[in-house]
Amino acid sequence: MTDSLESQSKAISVFAPVSIGNVSVGFDNLGLAVNPIDGLLLGDLVQIKLSSNNENSLNCQGKYQSILPENKEENIIWLCLIEFNKHYSKNGGDLQFVELTLTKDIPICSGLGSSACSVVAGLVALNEFYQNPFSENELLEMMGRIEGNISGGIHYDNVAPCYLGGLQLMIGLEDSISQSIPTFDDCYWVIAYPDIKVSTKMAREILPDSYPMNEVIQSSRLLAGFIDASHRQNKQQAFSLLKDIVAEPYRTKLLTNFDSTKEMLLQEGCLSVGISGSGPTLFAVCDSIDIAEKAKTVFKANYIQSGEGFVHICKTDKQGARQVNI
Repeated sequence: MTDSLESQSKAISVFAPVSIGNVSVGFDNLGLAVNPIDGLLLGDLVQIKLSSNNENSLNCQGKYQSILPENKEENIIWLCLIEFNKHYSKNGGDLQFVELTLTKDIPICSGLGSSACSVVAGLVALNEFYQNPFSENELLEMMGRIEGNISGGIHYDNVAPCYLGGLQLMIGLEDSISQSIPTFDDCYWVIAYPDIKVSTKMAREILPDSYPMNEVIQSSRLLAGFIDASHRQNKQQAFSLLKDIVAEPYRTKLLTNFDSTKEMLLQEGCLSVGISGSGPTLFAVCDSIDIAEKAKTVFKANYIQSGEGFVHICKTDKQGARQVNI
């Protein structure tokens, strides 16, 4: 039996982790994959196997399956299948009928790259199933197009770290969409989802159409300084520059208790506090587990709005999307 047939004779399961978009200083250009330190796989899982009835199918399960479209043709995983098949068959590939199962364990409109998790897990699973016909860059381009159709514009700050892991800077070259940036191994990223809905569309519409030149210059300075300090592993300087002057001043009005929560977190010793992606999830960076635990307590007491909200102490997820055994 060939390697291709062997890969298609068994189920393949791919996990894709959540990510923090923008990371304050890099609007649409910087993203970080994270995973809880308690071992929880926070993100989406897609399983693929040969269909037993000669047709493609999609099953959905998981904590947040009820929020997914009832029509499978509107599901992002189905869109991944259509897009992948189009390019694979165009390149002469022999398509098979498959059964896809999405385990949706991250809420949509959370600011944690929920749609990116689905897109990345779906396309990586399909690519693995067919013995990796597409390169890393080709697959990333495909991910960006599909995710962009949902969010209203192509931006890779969630799909790139979700797929490749770590901290990714979008550089947009034809042969290199993103570049890995060094992270600080002793830092914890505490994420808090309050269980309120802030759509990407809403969060973008609240931003101004143009910015003063001095703010554009300052924003560029902050991003460049953060990237430079990260490469030099100057933690104090890096996180002193982790400030969002592009989106945060406008998006805070969408988030209950943002200002007071941020002030308390900084008083507890957090290095930086910001909005993950378009919100409503917030993140706090800490360089000790004790401060991270304090941040978790502050988030729970002041920012979480219901029992469906959550707070996780995370580290950088350096793996990105990967096959798992279930």
